[in-house]
Amino acid sequence: MPRLTKTLVDALDPAGKNSFVWDSDLSGFGVRLMASGRMTYVVQYRTAAGATRRLTLASVGAIAPDEARKVARLRLADVAHGRDPSEERRAAREASRPMTVAELCEQYLQAARHGHVTTRFGRSKRAATVAIDEGRVSRHIVPLIGKKPAGELTRADIQRMADAIAAGKTATHVRTRARGVARVTGGAGTAARVVELLGGVWTWAEKRGLVSGQNPARGVDKARGEAQERVLSIHELGALGEAMERARDAAPLAVGALRLIALTGLRRDEACGLRWSEVDFEGSCLRLAQTKTGRSTRAIGKAAIEHLRSLPRLSDEFVFPSRSGKTHADLKKQLAAIFDAAKLTDARSQALRRTFATLADEAGCGDATVGELLGHAKRGVTQRSYVRRPDAALVAAATRVAQTIANAIDRTGGEVVSIQPRENTTAS
Repeated sequence: MPRLTKTLVDALDPAGKNSFVWDSDLSGFGVRLMASGRMTYVVQYRTAAGATRRLTLASVGAIAPDEARKVARLRLADVAHGRDPSEERRAAREASRPMTVAELCEQYLQAARHGHVTTRFGRSKRAATVAIDEGRVSRHIVPLIGKKPAGELTRADIQRMADAIAAGKTATHVRTRARGVARVTGGAGTAARVVELLGGVWTWAEKRGLVSGQNPARGVDKARGEAQERVLSIHELGALGEAMERARDAAPLAVGALRLIALTGLRRDEACGLRWSEVDFEGSCLRLAQTKTGRSTRAIGKAAIEHLRSLPRLSDEFVFPSRSGKTHADLKKQLAAIFDAAKLTDARSQALRRTFATLADEAGCGDATVGELLGHAKRGVTQRSYVRRPDAALVAAATRVAQTIANAIDRTGGEVVSIQPRENTTAS
């Protein structure tokens, strides 16, 4: 190996390939020749952990070889004292680089996973909600504005993102498990929810000093989709009941969960995740430990109680356990298949929740009663903090609605009432 002098370095020719010329005086010091024609002084060393590192010192021509050799000696001296100059440079570069939107969202999601992000009800976000947030971040926010510095984010940036999502520009199919596929469609409703999530991320970050200034999501135009009004008629409930009967042997858990949803107005995840310890047979209610609105006590009718008593106890914990028994079954696809078999392809379990609310309204229940039966957030201090069991009137209302639905599903010819879409009913 020759000693690197100015004459020797000036005569070097990369010749269209990557190569190194090492110095004879100082081990690890050399010139890197790149196919692009660029040449740089480098120093190569081993860390205390045994990893090989290569640090660029300067471009050839910026400093003389002797000066580059002096810098290399200093860096090698740092290594001898246990330091890692390459890692230190990388860390300094990272520290000076502004945080991107993608990195800000990841910090938010990390906090949410550990229960440090609260909902508007003052409770930690549920794991299922965090999973939805993760999907919106990875499938919409990151592809469109993830690389942008968070501190430079403007309302116009978010508006363009919302417009792109609404136009379906982020639509794709994403493999989620060995045989699972998520169909990302976008649309106006998705755009609105993504903007709301990003606004929440900014508010959370601003309180922690990660960003500053007015929330750029404020004032963004977002089109809300039309409120869902799909309810099932008595005839459709009968058709669903026939489809459930046909699926009983192939999908018993899905049939059991779907009947429970129909008789109670539960949300799908509330029904599928129900625990035996949450069922109060004597009090004719469910004492749900965790729902969208926190802990919730739901009055349920006699037909629902009888249905729960009839279900086999496949697990000591879950009413509808997974195959492993360690968690509850998801059943989303199986429930959808039963609706499709009943030729109700435009309806899912949420339609049963609206149907329950509509029937309660037709039966003369007021908005407050319907809200109690559906488990909407309680506003009063007494209701929220002190009421521990539903009163007889609430159980009676639940019983009448559940029996009407049971009669329709089973086509028993029992008492039913006409079902008309109920205005301003929120069955979220």
